[in-house]
Amino acid sequence: MPRSTLSAAEARRVALAAQGFGRPTPDTVSTRTLRAGIGRLGLLQIDSVNVFERSHYLPLFARLGAYDRRALDRLTMTGRSPHVEYWAHEAAFIPRDDLRLFRWKMDAFRARDAGPTRAEGVERTAVVRRELHALLHAEGPMPASAVEHESNVRRGPWWGWSDVKLGLEQMFRWGDAVSAGRSGFERVYALPDQVLPSGFLESAPGRPDAVRELVGRAARALGVGTRADIADYYRLRADDTAAAIADLQDAGVLLPVRVEGWREPAWLHADARVPRAVTADAVLSPFDPVVWFRRRAERMYGFHYRIEIYTPAPKRVFGYYVLPVLQDDALVGRVDLKSDRQQGVLRVRTAWQEPGTTLDPERLADTLRRVAAWQGLDAVQVTDRGTAAAQVAGALGVPLVPHVAADDGPAEGSTDAAVAVDDPDPAA
Repeated sequence: MPRSTLSAAEARRVALAAQGFGRPTPDTVSTRTLRAGIGRLGLLQIDSVNVFERSHYLPLFARLGAYDRRALDRLTMTGRSPHVEYWAHEAAFIPRDDLRLFRWKMDAFRARDAGPTRAEGVERTAVVRRELHALLHAEGPMPASAVEHESNVRRGPWWGWSDVKLGLEQMFRWGDAVSAGRSGFERVYALPDQVLPSGFLESAPGRPDAVRELVGRAARALGVGTRADIADYYRLRADDTAAAIADLQDAGVLLPVRVEGWREPAWLHADARVPRAVTADAVLSPFDPVVWFRRRAERMYGFHYRIEIYTPAPKRVFGYYVLPVLQDDALVGRVDLKSDRQQGVLRVRTAWQEPGTTLDPERLADTLRRVAAWQGLDAVQVTDRGTAAAQVAGALGVPLVPHVAADDGPAEGSTDAAVAVDDPDPAA
């Protein structure tokens, strides 16, 4: 019999099971396992900060354990990879075939950019875009840095660094250019027919059908969620999402449920499991689907989360690159991690226990040891900042290290603090 109500704890377990937690960790993580993991999530959000590890590597490690990051690079970073980039949430890797589901979004971006508030910028880069199209056609895929070098700033047809990058990003948003992997973590741009089958984007479904498919996938990945939760997953409009939810509810794909403590209506995916327990130990990327929609993280886990990398160091509360700590079905703490690759040390710059929760320091210590080994680091060091620092250091069997303010991470405006490396504007 379909469920009509869920307790708050059941909703957490449903959500985590849908995200791939609570499964046995495989002895060996194959390429097939990685592809299945991406398929379950639907996308991997991309972020430039590398103080610990780039964000898109972390969700699969949290769910699968240690794997070869080069294997994920082969799935995402080359022109013939089975995954490509697009604005699926923020900038994200998605299965190549799923790019067709965002054709409507490309058209929405184009229409938005032609509007009164952006038309001037689009007109200004018109010549640059034509030159870029001709260059890509003649020479093939290339990153922006191959075009925006010093010699073309003041001579030839080019209009300078900013207009070259802006023109490429406009073409990328509109589908006039697509990603052909990354080079040194810099996006490589290509014309669609250079990396996609002929007519690939032209055969895409219309907006209602594509949104309905994306809403169904988001709901499956979430397990249970409100309309806002489901819309956020692929950054869909509320009205489009509501219409798709109604269709999927009529089709029996989504089941309306009441969740204890939630004020808004919710929907349970028909394929969702309601496990009796979820066993999990992980540190989560700030851009993991479990926590990337901060309102959902607070409603579901009581976890108030704001990333502080743009906050000047003296004003940070928890640290520079803070990762939530998941133990079973609760977010019980947060740690600020840095991979010191020169010294071979995983630095735990702060460690905190969430008020009202029980953090097991021994389990967190084991998680940190696994993290360090996966990063190729030989030791874990804990700084004496945070309510759980002493317990975690004790569980690791290491002494606390005095906090040094200079190690808090870059201040606002630093190059290393550039999280939003791409234009994150959602489609209209």
